Amino acid sequence: MEISTPGRICLFGEHQDYLGLPAVAMAISLRANIIGQKRQDRKIIIHKPDLRKKEAFSLDNLDYTHNRDYFKSGIKTCINMGLSFEQGFECEIRSHIPIQAGTSSSSAIVVSWINFLAQLADDKPKWSLEKIGKLAYQSESVEFGEPGGMMDQYITSCGGMLVIKSEPKISFQKIDHDLGSFVLGDSGEKKNTLDILDRCKTLRMKIFEKIKSVTSQFDLHTCKDDEDVSFLTSKEKSLFLATLKNRNLLEKSLIELKKEKVDHRYFGSLLNQQHRILRDDLNVSTRKIESMLSAAKLAGAFGGKINGSGGGGCMFVYAPEDPKKVASAIESVGGRSYIVGKDEGTKILSN
Repeated sequence: MEISTPGRICLFGEHQDYLGLPAVAMAISLRANIIGQKRQDRKIIIHKPDLRKKEAFSLDNLDYTHNRDYFKSGIKTCINMGLSFEQGFECEIRSHIPIQAGTSSSSAIVVSWINFLAQLADDKPKWSLEKIGKLAYQSESVEFGEPGGMMDQYITSCGGMLVIKSEPKISFQKIDHDLGSFVLGDSGEKKNTLDILDRCKTLRMKIFEKIKSVTSQFDLHTCKDDEDVSFLTSKEKSLFLATLKNRNLLEKSLIELKKEKVDHRYFGSLLNQQHRILRDDLNVSTRKIESMLSAAKLAGAFGGKINGSGGGGCMFVYAPEDPKKVASAIESVGGRSYIVGKDEGTKILSN
């Protein structure tokens, strides 16, 4: 049994989905694969050659032994959904997605794992891609109290380009455009995703609670740009206004993406605007990321942004005309480049 799942980039709404606001994300043509089969005993053996590691445990003991123990949490989630596993299995995980770099490498593996478990269960369920994404979110985020939103699990599971909304309930809108080539650049800078997410989320959630204590009808989805927030500190006001700018930019991007023909250069300029919010207001960019973006745009990219939580990791640019030249420019300033396009979601490659 072999399962393949894509990584992803977030086009618009970065650092917004966990606040209940929409995001536009795209699955990319860098993928993680799990290949394996059932064993005759109840052992689970997971080979991770990319990391030179191996994980082993028994179906009879699913107690967590470390933080983010996703393979056990995935099995628990599936058992809670009514699946049973009489036999264990042995598998190997290989991934072309940059690790801990903002391209959802961990979510792609968890989505692959849930899909893999569903195929090897005693009674194989008929789960939709959306259902697999939901169970991956339960296994990866809810189970360990992590602060991220649902975007990563849903886009890697469903694939394509999606507008993902989490309120009033989770919903998706497919965007059919194939915009051509993007170039992803990995800075190689290690980042602390959970610390950045916690800072960006926790601070802003406190700000919204402060506003609600004064204006009980406050709604982040509908509030005006000139909302009276005179009682906030200057730092709080800046973060609040950045959130509204980010929200409004996503709405502007959707107007363009819903057109029959997208203006490619204008789309690139919208990505630049998104990056400025992330860099100047949320302070999640780095000098190296800025160097990579500048080099890429000088080489002909139409625009780009930091990707994921920030503080290192990856950036990407939109380069429909000469992606190889742009990729070389990113490499010339110390980044590792990948030319990518839109891709499909998690799928079975072989039974």
